[in-house]
Amino acid sequence: MSSVELKNISKSFRYVQALEDVSFMVRDREFFVLLGPTGAGKTTTLRIIAALLKQDSGTVLFDDEVVDAMTPADRDVAFVFQQYSLYPTMSVYDNLAFPLRSPLRKTPEDEIKAKVTHVAEILRISHLLDRKTARLSGGEMQRVSIGRAIVREPRIFLMDEPLSNLDAKLRESLRVELQHMQKTQGNTTLFVTHDQIEALTMADRIGVLNEGHLVQVGTPEDIYDRPATTFVAQLVGTPRINLVPGGRDNGTFFIKDSLMHLPAPEGRSLPDNVLVGIRPEDIFIDPAGQFSGTILLTEPLGVETIVHIKSGEQMLLSLAPGITQLRRGVDVTFNILLDRLHYFDQTGKRLA
Repeated sequence: MSSVELKNISKSFRYVQALEDVSFMVRDREFFVLLGPTGAGKTTTLRIIAALLKQDSGTVLFDDEVVDAMTPADRDVAFVFQQYSLYPTMSVYDNLAFPLRSPLRKTPEDEIKAKVTHVAEILRISHLLDRKTARLSGGEMQRVSIGRAIVREPRIFLMDEPLSNLDAKLRESLRVELQHMQKTQGNTTLFVTHDQIEALTMADRIGVLNEGHLVQVGTPEDIYDRPATTFVAQLVGTPRINLVPGGRDNGTFFIKDSLMHLPAPEGRSLPDNVLVGIRPEDIFIDPAGQFSGTILLTEPLGVETIVHIKSGEQMLLSLAPGITQLRRGVDVTFNILLDRLHYFDQTGKRLA
C-alpha cells in the first residue's frame, strides 16, 4: 500500500474552475473520505490521482515520489466507479480474474483462482462465480465491481460513490463490509461521497470539498464538533444544524428575533453580530426549561422525533427521544446545552 499526496492541485474546464489549489494527504492504510455536494470537484480529484486527467498545476505524489509523468497503468491504482463497469457476457469469475490476466501481470492461473476465491469469500459472492453478470442484482454487481478492484492488490483504491445507486438497506450492509475489509486488509482507500452518513461512519479522516476548494480536513469528530465554516456545519448532521443570528446586549448574549437571552460565553470575546449554530440534539424540551416556544410540527422517526419549535420569530429543530406525545400548537419550555454552541462570523468562518 502507499500514501498519496496532492500539492496545490488546480484544474479547470473552459470557464469552470473544478479544483483550485487543493492539497491533502491520504496516509498509508488510511480510509480517507472526500465529502461534498455534486459539482464540488470530488470525481475530478480521483481522476487526476488515477492519471485519467492531467492537472493544470500542482503535483501528485505516491510515497513522496512525484508521479505526474506516470501513466494510469504505471500508477497501479484501482478505480471503482459509480456505474458498474463489468463485462455482461462474462461470468463473475472471469470478471474478477480479468485484471490478473492482463499481459502486464502474467499471473499464473492457479494463483488467479486462489485470489478470486479469496475475494469472493470476503464479499460473499462465492455462490455467484459461475453466473453471468447480466443476471445479477444491483448490489451483487457492485460487489463484483469492488472485488475486481481489490483482487489485484493495487497501491490505492479510488472509490467514486460506489454505494449511491443501491437501496438504503443494501447501502448500509455494504458500508459495513467495506469498512471491515479495509481495516482487516489495511488498504489505502480514497472514497468519494455526497452522503454525510457514509463519511462520518466510514472515514478515518474526512476532506470537505466545496466548489473546488478544500474547506476542512479532520477526523469525523473534528468535522462534526468543530466545523470550520457554516457550510461544513450544515453539510454534516441530520437534522441539519440550526443557524440563527445572535448579538451582545449589556453583558448577555441574545438570539435575534426571539426571547432567548443566553449567558455570554466564558473566555470568549464575540463581535456584535455572529451566527450561532445549535445542533438539534443539543436542544431538549424540559418542563423547567429557561426558554419558551410553540411546537409547529413533529416528525416521528421511531427511535426519535424531530420537533419544530418557534421561539419569537426563530424556528428551531430539536430532537426528542422515541415517539413524543407533543402536538402542534402546544407551548413548551426547553433548554440548550450552552457549552455545545458554535459561533461563526458573518462570512461563515468559525470563531476561535
